[in-house]
Amino acid sequence: MIELSPAPATIPAGRRVYAIGDIHGCAEQLDALHAQIADDLAARPVASAVLIHVGDYVDRGPDTAGVLARLAAGCPVPGAEMINLIGNHENTMLEALGGERAAATDWLFAGGRPSLESYGVDPNSPRDTWPAAVPPEHIAFLKGLKTMHREGGYAFVHAGVRPHVPLDQQARDDLLRMRQPFLYSEVDFGAVVVHGHTPVKHPVIRHNRIAIDTGAVFGGPLTCLVLETDQLGFLTADPMHEPVSIAHR
Repeated sequence: MIELSPAPATIPAGRRVYAIGDIHGCAEQLDALHAQIADDLAARPVASAVLIHVGDYVDRGPDTAGVLARLAAGCPVPGAEMINLIGNHENTMLEALGGERAAATDWLFAGGRPSLESYGVDPNSPRDTWPAAVPPEHIAFLKGLKTMHREGGYAFVHAGVRPHVPLDQQARDDLLRMRQPFLYSEVDFGAVVVHGHTPVKHPVIRHNRIAIDTGAVFGGPLTCLVLETDQLGFLTADPMHEPVSIAHR
């Protein structure tokens, strides 16, 4: 059973949000976490549920192809809708597969080698051969990702927002890559921002943001934030795919 605690914002009654942090090719942990979400939703039915992935599905980890195949196939949690956001790694992957030479170099440097290998591609092979190895449905999935999603008093983005800029005027690159001054800002962003991008040992809960990238690709758990009314809780899957209890911090 999820242990719920007071949250910094609210979700409308009858609605529940499950938001998963950076996945980075950790397909087995993702499967385990999706199963936990399905079990929770079955045990605690709600009128309306949404599953949100905050981006960085690809790179660094062992199974980018598997992660994209799962998500491109549709929502894995019965009874929930699914929203998928774009992260900086998906953006770089798309640019690299689109033929941008500088982006291809950046992609390899940032963790694209394991992504290519998950598709059976030698990262040292000619770059113009890479796109043919990635299924069209994976490319379509990547091109259809959103930059932001709003639910109640929350805004979900991959990386962060620029302080003092209205949410509807945020620059795309900031939403995908922002760290400072966002992480240390105490200002009201216009909503509590739920984000990944910057790995943390445990979820970070502040009055203006919640960080949920707990470094699955670096040996940490894959974390799902659960929001309902004025409460929050967490579901997690560690590298051995076992549930992990995370205290409210």
